Amino acid sequence: MAELFTAENLVALLTLTSLEVVLGIDNIVFIAILCARLPPERRESARRIGLFLAMFARIALLLMMGWLAGLTTPIVPAIEIGEFSHAFSGRDLILALGGVFLVGKATLEIHHKLEGPSGKDKHDAKPKHAEFGGILTQIVLLDLVFSLDSVITAVGMARSRYVMVAAVVLAVVVMLIFSGKIADFIERRPTIKILALSFLLMIGVTLVVEGCGGHVSKGYIYFAMAFSLGVEMLNLRMRKHEPVLLRDSHLPRDEESPHASS
Repeated sequence: MAELFTAENLVALLTLTSLEVVLGIDNIVFIAILCARLPPERRESARRIGLFLAMFARIALLLMMGWLAGLTTPIVPAIEIGEFSHAFSGRDLILALGGVFLVGKATLEIHHKLEGPSGKDKHDAKPKHAEFGGILTQIVLLDLVFSLDSVITAVGMARSRYVMVAAVVLAVVVMLIFSGKIADFIERRPTIKILALSFLLMIGVTLVVEGCGGHVSKGYIYFAMAFSLGVEMLNLRMRKHEPVLLRDSHLPRDEESPHASS
């Protein structure tokens, strides 16, 4: 345990914790959107349980690194369709199936938000909520998929298993602190929710591509997400009719230009 406090391992711990938090953003968004289908009084507990399950899933994978390494061995003979040829490993199948599930789930959620309740549901006195167990099952399935990417990053960056486990625990603690605020922010703004679902749709497509032997740089994905979020923040500001001051001015807008009234 003392090896955790060497200078090299402390640097690796801080770097890896930061990366784990970044890689866990999509997981937080997915959990927040799923938990929004639950009654308000159960959402916080579902988010916490979901994040703890994600932590235990990642630690379990770290403790089974030998098995994880074996997932890269092809188990399905090469499939050839035109110019496409790829032999699927266990990791490929998990990523591809997880990506398909994420694409399907995000698409259904977008349809649900755009179409609203059905005719029968509109007349119900109480809105229908998803079951707690069903939501947790979906969270566990996607936790396993998201954990693969996270664990592979950890194995590539740190030599000590203690450092990897500590980074995962610290990242989950950070996510627990901010998950409620992120969930509330998404829930109060319908357009942000659609944007978040679009991000999950994009991540799902990326997982399918990687499962089929392709590679998509995570930098492009996170840049696209940051750019889209930045544009949406400007849209939210404009909807509040709050002008964005791009330069200092001591004069009222009407007096700023002599031709303003003409």
